[in-house]
Amino acid sequence: MHITWDDFAKIDIRVGTIREVNDFPKAKNPAWQITIDFGEAGTKRSSAQITHLYNKEALVGKQVVAIVNFPPKQIANFFSECLVLGVYTDKKEVVLLTPDQPVQNGWKIG
Repeated sequence: MHITWDDFAKIDIRVGTIREVNDFPKAKNPAWQITIDFGEAGTKRSSAQITHLYNKEALVGKQVVAIVNFPPKQIANFFSECLVLGVYTDKKEVVLLTPDQPVQNGWKIG
């Protein structure tokens, strides 16, 4: 299925820095609760099923790419406010999309 440029332009994809990572024991699948600073777009929280490849300590300070204009989604007792983007490996683990150089939080992907 093809989308139009106007469809793509509706997606707000930005870079942010992970500021906090917490356990998420009520998640159906192993996940972290993460808080991400998106600069002018604000601070948002997300649930990320990335526990197999990333420990909490390594994630703090890491820049990630996320969609920030989805409506909040309830996952167990937590509201996810953005969708962190990644690539699935052949083992169904997620490798995060990250800029290859540090950039300002909130910069838009386009």
